Amino acid sequence: MAVHLYTASGTVLAFLMVIAAFDGDAIRALWISLAALIIDGTDGMLARRLRVKETIPSFDGARLDDIVDYITYVFAPVVLLWTGGYLPDGVVGGTLAALPLLASSYQFCRVDAKTDDHFFLGFPSYWNVVAFYVIVAGLGSVTTGIILAVCSALVFVPIKYIYPSRTRIFRRANLLLNAAWLVAYAVLLRQMPDPSFVIVWLSLLYIAYYVGGSVYLTLTGKARRTPVEPEPVPTA
Repeated sequence: MAVHLYTASGTVLAFLMVIAAFDGDAIRALWISLAALIIDGTDGMLARRLRVKETIPSFDGARLDDIVDYITYVFAPVVLLWTGGYLPDGVVGGTLAALPLLASSYQFCRVDAKTDDHFFLGFPSYWNVVAFYVIVAGLGSVTTGIILAVCSALVFVPIKYIYPSRTRIFRRANLLLNAAWLVAYAVLLRQMPDPSFVIVWLSLLYIAYYVGGSVYLTLTGKARRTPVEPEPVPTA
């Protein structure tokens, strides 16, 4: 249950992130978002290692994870973009804010959103990452709106995106690069409001690797040939 409580703490972080957004403190909101990212990146490994599914079979940890992810990866980041004035005013801005909420609602209810060989099918609702770069780079409302529209459409395009903590192919590289990106995230927040141009672009190299690698594995069919990670076998 401690592992499930660890996962559920993400809902509290999302609440604090929304409060920071309405307080006009985008940097505080992004620090909280970083904490939510770390929890989400580690709770699954803890759950599998401690075999919580076998220990408490009556509790659906996967459903809890989806609820937390939707709030922390989708809802709170969209609120942050809206309250921070990063979207156009009026109906246009409201419509653009609605696109990620609706597209991700669809994605989170797909039974194949996470494939058997441990990929995400369609853009994996990384709206927290989108919000991070919009704020750090100081992107305008038009550019932000275009990004939201394009990424919302990509939710429905069947590209298999790397699941950093579970995709078997290039797993070590994926984990190392993901960890390095999290460090860069923290460094850039420490540097705000004058983030290093070099570190911003270095962090974007990981995003390019992630997207490029996902598209490559999908188009070449190598994602389909990735061995499925076996479920842990209970010991006597």
